[in-house]
Amino acid sequence: MKNKFVTVAGIQSAVSSDLNKNLNKTVLLVKDAIARGAEIICLQELYKTTYFPQYKNVVKDNYIESIPGESTKVFSKIAKENKVVIIVPIYEKDKYGKYHNSAVVIDVDGKLLPTYRKIHIPQDPLFYEKNYFAEGDTGYKIFKTKYATFAVLICYDQWFPEAARAVKMLGAEIVFYPTAIGNIVGVKEQEGDWHEAWETMMRSHSIANSLYTVAVNRIGVEDKLKFWGQSFICDAFGKIIKRGKKDKDEIVIAKIDLSLNKIIEEEWGFMRNRRADTYQNISKNNARRNTK
Repeated sequence: MKNKFVTVAGIQSAVSSDLNKNLNKTVLLVKDAIARGAEIICLQELYKTTYFPQYKNVVKDNYIESIPGESTKVFSKIAKENKVVIIVPIYEKDKYGKYHNSAVVIDVDGKLLPTYRKIHIPQDPLFYEKNYFAEGDTGYKIFKTKYATFAVLICYDQWFPEAARAVKMLGAEIVFYPTAIGNIVGVKEQEGDWHEAWETMMRSHSIANSLYTVAVNRIGVEDKLKFWGQSFICDAFGKIIKRGKKDKDEIVIAKIDLSLNKIIEEEWGFMRNRRADTYQNISKNNARRNTK
């Protein structure tokens, strides 16, 4: 089988309250990633803002962007000049006045591909996302670019195996997960290691669906949340290829071989041996338990 190589990168960084400073800092990191050979670059969730959903009530419009807008203008120019693909997660206010946690994919010609809006929205202490984000209305998206066919799922989407399977069935070779997740300062992890669960979940999606995962997580302390960084790239059998540090602005970058996906898929038969006829009840509304 012919090799299919692509160099992917995730950019993890600490975020300040200065939106312009965050934008300019990220531009420099993107340019550094390009200089190191990156062809697809993914920024972290809400890359330009602090994680404001840890508060129940802030002024939304202090953080919003439109699509197109400032971020897309800046990164479209960079993508076009350097023939790279850039994934830009922002807080979007759409033309109807609805607010979304969104990801814009910019292709090598600088053009914007259809926006993906985060579908699964949590509502937990210090993660009050339902106060700020409407549930995504775009469905799952596949982005066919010069370098690879991939999906973007955002943070809380990562806990749902149905989402990973859906994008696999649509043809994804890679899933990018821009995230903003960490520990609550001063709170003991009673269930176990939260970071380990986060990483294990996404690695399991790679294994079950024979595709690569690129998880991109911010670092730093923002009031009551300490983000754990440790962005990672893993292959279609869940092997970690690269992992970022806990507390360092960093470009997590690797050259990956997408032909490995097919080899693992054929050897393990996860797609071939699916019993779709037995899964019908999963999608029925009455099977959903909503306790929030």
